[in-house]
Amino acid sequence: MKTESHRPADHATRTAHAPRRTLALLGGAPPAAAIPIARPLRPELDAVVARLRPSYDAGALTNGPLARELEERVAERLGVAHVVATSSCTSALMLVVQAAVDGRSGPVVLPSFTFSATAHAVGWNGRALRFVEMDPASLQVDPDAFEAALDGAAAAIAVHLYGAPCRPAQLEAAAARAGVPLLFDAAHALGATHEGRAVGGFGIAEVFSLTPTKVMVAGEGGLVATDDDELAARLRIGRSYADPGDYDTQFTGMNARMSELHAAVALESLELLDESLAARRAIAARYRAALGTIPGLAPQVVPEGDRSSYKDFTLTVQPGAFGLTRDELVAVLASEGIDTRNYFDPPVHRQHAYRHVDAPPLPVTEAIARTVTCLPIYPALTTAEQDCIIEVIELAHRNADAVRDALARREGDRS
Repeated sequence: MKTESHRPADHATRTAHAPRRTLALLGGAPPAAAIPIARPLRPELDAVVARLRPSYDAGALTNGPLARELEERVAERLGVAHVVATSSCTSALMLVVQAAVDGRSGPVVLPSFTFSATAHAVGWNGRALRFVEMDPASLQVDPDAFEAALDGAAAAIAVHLYGAPCRPAQLEAAAARAGVPLLFDAAHALGATHEGRAVGGFGIAEVFSLTPTKVMVAGEGGLVATDDDELAARLRIGRSYADPGDYDTQFTGMNARMSELHAAVALESLELLDESLAARRAIAARYRAALGTIPGLAPQVVPEGDRSSYKDFTLTVQPGAFGLTRDELVAVLASEGIDTRNYFDPPVHRQHAYRHVDAPPLPVTEAIARTVTCLPIYPALTTAEQDCIIEVIELAHRNADAVRDALARREGDRS
């Protein structure tokens, strides 16, 4: 399968890291400064305050004109009829799942290889979870396993993992054949496109996150995109206790309103979204070009015609070819001050909260979870920092035997 490629762009160099020929783990100089896994994209504070001031002065502190403006502008960008702003992506998922399963029996189908909030939204609605297998190349839900699990389901959730589209049109068609409502956890995927179409208009709804690690931020917040008028109306009252305005609540709602402060941050962040996406894609292209040729490393496959938001840049590490396990590579990077995250290990069905779920065998999910790690990627990551990360990974591969010995000695010293 062909994968997404973009020409790398140059960035200003600003780093305390200099190229080194000896890893710190092998006696080289320790890092002068750390490279975090994420740096939040922060709009200028003065601009946020200026945007917030009219609402603040008017005493409209939540669910006010800025939240409505955010909804309108994102809906226009995504080409959907409605966007509903919420206090978080998780609360939005809870409300959409509630609407999807209303009047329907059966479990909710979802991948286990996802962030726990996807499953939490189902659990909070008191529904059984039916976990399905993943594809080892795209790291997304396996379409065949997904379709096979739809029989008797109340609803289904697919996830655009790491910001890459998860074959939404194919999954949408499968759900339609089964007569099962399909929603998308698009927490990572604002700005992603599938065959030229913006992520946001698939299924009954798509839910985005605006937390600090995302491509667009509000501090905290979520956005639901939908073309369903009835669902949008339900979500708008659902985020305010399901109170239509007369205190006669229509169903079990919650307080999931977005504050005007968060909306102000989000609107200023929206101005930076295209710049953020371009920077992330350029960094991903540099990583792909440099790391894709190292034996045993496989970046997430993004099909040609799709564009990822690159909320994360994710590798699988095959120790037989690379020379080190995922955990050993992570230890090398950590010794160089480079932060990583093993998203998503353990997968949800192996987490304590869901061990009671009678999950089917998921051998691909369990195998991939043990090999996956995410590298730093954000607009402020400089070219020199990128080069440092690439160099450390290359040196780890080249010196795999020495690295394993050093890690074994370090573990022995601790015991």
